[in-house]
Amino acid sequence: MAVPSNTRETYGAIGIREDLSNIIYNISPTETPFLNGCGRGSADNTLFEWQTDTLKTAANNMQIEGNDYTSTAATEPRRLSNYTQISATQVQSSGTAEAVDFAGRKSTQAYQLAKRAKEMKRDMEFMLLEGTVKSAGSSGAARNTACFSTWIGTTVNATSNVVAASTGLGLTNNGAGAAGPDGTTEAGTGGADTAITIALVNNVVERIWNLGGTPDTILCDSTVKGTISSSTVGGAVVAAPRANHGGSGPITAVNAVDVLVTDFGTFKVVPDRHIPATQVDFIDFDLWSVDYLRPFSTETLAKSGDSVKQLLIAEYGLRAKNGNGSGQLKSAI
Repeated sequence: MAVPSNTRETYGAIGIREDLSNIIYNISPTETPFLNGCGRGSADNTLFEWQTDTLKTAANNMQIEGNDYTSTAATEPRRLSNYTQISATQVQSSGTAEAVDFAGRKSTQAYQLAKRAKEMKRDMEFMLLEGTVKSAGSSGAARNTACFSTWIGTTVNATSNVVAASTGLGLTNNGAGAAGPDGTTEAGTGGADTAITIALVNNVVERIWNLGGTPDTILCDSTVKGTISSSTVGGAVVAAPRANHGGSGPITAVNAVDVLVTDFGTFKVVPDRHIPATQVDFIDFDLWSVDYLRPFSTETLAKSGDSVKQLLIAEYGLRAKNGNGSGQLKSAI
């Protein structure tokens, strides 16, 4: 069918108003399960310290009547430390950029600051879960705060709370010395990638329980979360019959495990987008805190031209109140 002669069409027309939505769609994830789960504390120095202690192994304690006792040898608490590190990002907008009318935002500077704040939190989540060890830094070199993996892993394979999935054996934290992990070395690698099983989960949580810990959260990536939800670990496909819907309606199939019950505790299973692949963490969040020397703040920097400059900054460090209360499964998929 032909278009009649001289019919005005939009092609090539002048003056049509644009149709630009006033909403900016952004689905980038902002969840930070580890950072949100940790407590929030404060630090008064770039080096902050704390102490841990243990009780002696239980034994027979039967004494004779009238005994003249000898004092039990005293043991001192262990003194641990970590450093704060600085995370920051700068946003700069010209005076003109602040004056023009942008769709979806009143101020380009405020919009960019909000984006950078979400990105910084994700950076913190990523760094606190990777293999960074503590470092005092120097002039021209940044300080590092020791991450989660450097505070767990005893030095005896038979009791280590860091386990290699490929062998089910404990891993040592080679830089920790006899006293235990101290933030200077990440526990060893777990060898070949191996599918997670309920036996491996029980292996890790039993070791933590034997050390006195009672973790309640399993933090893992999406692959491990899916494996845990499979029938091989703890899940089951359950179809809700139509009778539950009055004889009609959809049938619901459930194949997800969000809570895993083991012989040594009940765990929330939480997927984390920023945890290293094949690393599964068993965490008691009561024993972890992120301590701030300088909380999140926005500082307006000196004006040097026709622009506004602002710095978003935070200075913080990870406190492992007692690493024996948590654990890890290495190279699990």
